Amino acid sequence: MLPVAAAPGDPVMSPFAPQAATAPKPHPATGDGAFADVARRATDAHQARKFEEAEALYREGLDRRPAWTEGRFGLGGALYELDRFSEARVAFRRVLVDVPESATGWTMAGLCSFRLKEYETALGEIQKGREIGLGDNSDLQAIANYHIAILLIRFGRFEVAYEALREFALRDRDSPGVVEAFGLAVLRLPYLPAEAPVEKREMILMAGRAGYQLARGLRSPATRRTFEVLVQRYPEEPNIRYAWGVFLLQDEPDAALTEFRRALSLDPGHVPAMCQMALQMIKEGRYQEALPTAELAAQTGSQNFVARNVLGRTLLELGETDRAIQELEAAAKLAPDSPQMYFHLARAYQRAGRTNEANEARVTFMKLDRAARDRTPSGEPRSPGE
Repeated sequence: MLPVAAAPGDPVMSPFAPQAATAPKPHPATGDGAFADVARRATDAHQARKFEEAEALYREGLDRRPAWTEGRFGLGGALYELDRFSEARVAFRRVLVDVPESATGWTMAGLCSFRLKEYETALGEIQKGREIGLGDNSDLQAIANYHIAILLIRFGRFEVAYEALREFALRDRDSPGVVEAFGLAVLRLPYLPAEAPVEKREMILMAGRAGYQLARGLRSPATRRTFEVLVQRYPEEPNIRYAWGVFLLQDEPDAALTEFRRALSLDPGHVPAMCQMALQMIKEGRYQEALPTAELAAQTGSQNFVARNVLGRTLLELGETDRAIQELEAAAKLAPDSPQMYFHLARAYQRAGRTNEANEARVTFMKLDRAARDRTPSGEPRSPGE
């Protein structure tokens, strides 16, 4: 397995301390004694973290056998550890020419792109690796999920980022990097952790701890106190009011609605608060009352998949099936990895008598839902904007 340890002191690369990693296995012996010796020494140097020596040996082995894919992978890993990210990415992308379905190759290429500050490219590559599947490589899975989350935050896709971070909460991995990322997501601040304003750090960390506990589904007195202190400290922050409302929603829906209204009074364009208000009305069967709020949310946040989904669900319950399908299709395009988008879309297609499309949407839902369950423990709690 390729080494994935972070550069020392790099909080962005390593949200938690990864376990010791091993170098690639040498190419099987094929009668070429000189090549086999070079491959063995390259592996030994890599495992001993003598990366400059390993690089030289990998290059020597590749000169002898250019098709040595494991060696090219190892070369990429050694270059990565030496902070030579551009060269490392070239090596990983060359691996992908030979093995295009290498999830680890895509992920490591994406991590190189991240370190080169090519963030859109990084997100696409790391997501491709996760889509293919990283198997039982739990360290690299976690590092990939963390980078996906913080990149989504930077691009303002807070709801999707929250879902990615929730996997850490459900596994009780509350490293400082994860808590800080939660804080950025809760506060809807479009920064990488390393870019976050210094003057907001205390608020980010407090909001991150509250968001982490909310994601774990912890409804203890201690969690409530965390939120109460947060609200008392920052009473004029709409996203904190919103998060507090989400915490209250399960047991105190009236109090939660009050907090959502407070969030809207502080920020009239607060789309998540509108969505939660509409969702609560849907839950209570007050579809006609939900419609104006759902329409305003979708109008204000036309690129917000939750808002489009909520409007679609409202319209479906009111019998406006064609309009509902348009909104739900838009939601699915905005969040193609969200199982819930396809669940509601399948219902709408079925209601319209579009059986084949309904079946296709159900298949997509089951595939995405299975993948999500494979990544997280069972019994996931509800998250903001869901």
